[in-house]
Amino acid sequence: MTNIPELFASKVFSDTVMRQRLPKDVYREMKKTIKTGARLNPEVANAVATAMRDWAIDNGATHFTHWFQPMTGITAEKHDSFLTPLDRQPGEGRVLMEFSGKALIQGEPDASSFPSGGLRATFEARGYTAWDPTSPAFIKEDTLCIPTAFCSYSGEVLDKKTPLLRSMQVINKQALRILRLFGNHEALQVTTTVGAEQEYFLIDRGLRDKRPDLLLTGRTLLGARPPKGQELEDHYFGAIKTRVKAFMKDLDRELWALGILSKTEHNEVAPAQHEIAPEYTTANVACDQNQLTMELLKKVAERHHLVCLLHEKPFAGVNGSGKHNNWSMGTNLGENLLEPGESPQENLQFLIFLSAIIKAVDEYADLLRISCATAGNDHRLGAFEAPPAIMSIFLGDELTAVLEAMEAGELHESGHSVLKTGVRVLPPLPKDNTDRNRTAPFAFTGNKFEFRALGSAQSIACANMLLNTAVAEVLMRFADRLEAAADFESEVGRVIVETYKAHKRIIFNGNSYTEEWTAEAARRGLDNHRTTAEALPRYMDDKNVALLSKHGVLTRKEIESRTEVLLDNYVKVLSIEAQTMISMARTGILPAASAFAARLSRAALDMRKLGKKAETELPARYEEETAQTVSALADALYASANALEAALEQARKIGDTAEAARYIGDTVVPFMNDARTRADALETLVAAELWPYPTYGDLLFRV
Repeated sequence: MTNIPELFASKVFSDTVMRQRLPKDVYREMKKTIKTGARLNPEVANAVATAMRDWAIDNGATHFTHWFQPMTGITAEKHDSFLTPLDRQPGEGRVLMEFSGKALIQGEPDASSFPSGGLRATFEARGYTAWDPTSPAFIKEDTLCIPTAFCSYSGEVLDKKTPLLRSMQVINKQALRILRLFGNHEALQVTTTVGAEQEYFLIDRGLRDKRPDLLLTGRTLLGARPPKGQELEDHYFGAIKTRVKAFMKDLDRELWALGILSKTEHNEVAPAQHEIAPEYTTANVACDQNQLTMELLKKVAERHHLVCLLHEKPFAGVNGSGKHNNWSMGTNLGENLLEPGESPQENLQFLIFLSAIIKAVDEYADLLRISCATAGNDHRLGAFEAPPAIMSIFLGDELTAVLEAMEAGELHESGHSVLKTGVRVLPPLPKDNTDRNRTAPFAFTGNKFEFRALGSAQSIACANMLLNTAVAEVLMRFADRLEAAADFESEVGRVIVETYKAHKRIIFNGNSYTEEWTAEAARRGLDNHRTTAEALPRYMDDKNVALLSKHGVLTRKEIESRTEVLLDNYVKVLSIEAQTMISMARTGILPAASAFAARLSRAALDMRKLGKKAETELPARYEEETAQTVSALADALYASANALEAALEQARKIGDTAEAARYIGDTVVPFMNDARTRADALETLVAAELWPYPTYGDLLFRV
């Protein structure tokens, strides 16, 4: 039986390992670098590299890699062995296992073929990776993986990690200013923490291999709804199937060995859908660990002859998959800044941080929408299984009532336990008194906010980078005002009341799925960018560029490149889907429909030859009418495929990426929907033995 405590983090160059293997002075310098960002001198770097190499080799590693996160949304790695020739004379054959401080700190992968949005030309190949010591190295498949940032030769950022790290520095600086005003001089660092819940589907690998759409796009482009879906609500939290449980057990051990504290696993709402949730950690480490989790979900599934689908909407008609980003702020002393606390000072401090978040989400709601904008997530947002594309905050009735009373200059009395604020302008504050709203994009859940709009296949780096920066900007404005105030407590009260009054439009505690909320949100002036093509161009709005460049998180040029990369990805994803749909229709469905129609026509003709007898008239009429229906649907599908192909060809001629994205969304996608309607109707008529692809019933229930 596996000893779980011994297994946990056994493949991680953790603080425990460093303490054991590094000389004391080197360990102190290393911890200083992790906490403050101070540079390591070459001697210390070499000592760390030697210890890291020896530990990795002791654990079976033969290679090392700088593990980074380009703008593809997945990770990248180039493996180098530790092998170095001892004597370069021919025939000697002696080698050493070496790893230098220089190799640890910096690498040079080819940067020419990664998305750059115009930052790099194909002939400009040089790029650099730089070690991120705040995220521990780990061993994966006999390779020492060193988390790194990735930038171009000219210094522009080409990855998702670097802006996230920058945003964490920014919010740390501004949050500490606020804490100092409240008399907290002990805390030396404020970090944002994240726990990323991950939803996914598991299907049989053999069935997946017979579906070109699942192979090429990760989702079913065609498929009629089965007689049973999720209507009986019998899958959610239901007993886990034996095959799936074996997969989960294997997955847990892989994750635990990498120091990922996988805590919760269960069946989700849709058939074949599941969820895994870890404990929270710092935003940077959480991002790295979520990337590893997605990778291992797929690899472990393959070992069990399963396939893990991370697409946000792999099946029409049942719930899609999201990723819930549970975000909070905490000090190095363990204080959660979004915990109301028990003393007047703590309550007041909580309210000022809460107010900053409310203001940030309202002013920069478009950035939060951008952070969850992908072609896959467009199928899910607002589909009565996920938050809508309208950004709003859920606070709960009690906390909202407190802020309403403050705005009115009244005291709010709660029927529950209350915490005294100790300030005349502030009423008593209810503690941990909120329901959990599953329909809100940004929901307060007692001591953290849950951003529920992220798609299951997405990196969490962008969302947390943008959220950190927006909140930091507001904290900076608050700090500037409060530092200049003559009466600190009174000014804090005014800031809280004024902020709520100006930004309460973003707060909605009701059902965000309803059409009534859509209309109400429009009345309040809240944006509703329903598609990625609508949302992404807002990245370049002056206020957004000003925010990110002001705090040194992204330059205008880097924002332009990211906008271009995201729009280009949207166009390419939907183009691949459209081409795959055309191919499946022409090479699979239309031949099957034609064969079935011909079979029916022959059967009807044979019956007619027997003469008009009562026992043959009804069957013959059925065969004829069904053949006509199938033929008509096949003709319509053929026309839809041709129209889709023509629209796709027109999209290729559009030079501007933003314009191409809008055309794809407005014109190509409706043609795809039309083709799907025809194909799915045919599936309900064509004989099962002739239908070329596994059905939804097969995919969702044969696991």
